[in-house]
Amino acid sequence: MSGSLVLACLWAFAANVIAMLPSKDYHWSNAYKLIAIGIPILGFVTWQHGPWVGLLVLAAGMSVLRWPVVYLTRWVRDKLSK
Repeated sequence: MSGSLVLACLWAFAANVIAMLPSKDYHWSNAYKLIAIGIPILGFVTWQHGPWVGLLVLAAGMSVLRWPVVYLTRWVRDKLSK
């Protein structure tokens, strides 16, 4: 397994461990950190393995961080409807 996929697996493992820990701000600060770390890893995976594997890793990350994606979708929809 390549280094980029190992990093993506470690990111997913860390995200799941963080999700199990209690948090006062409902994990939003952790989500921002995971997004900041995950974007370069996603680029690295896409660069090494191509866009289809990159899309699979993106889908996996979006399933872990689904609430930021939901709020982003609502925000974009509200901006476009005005």
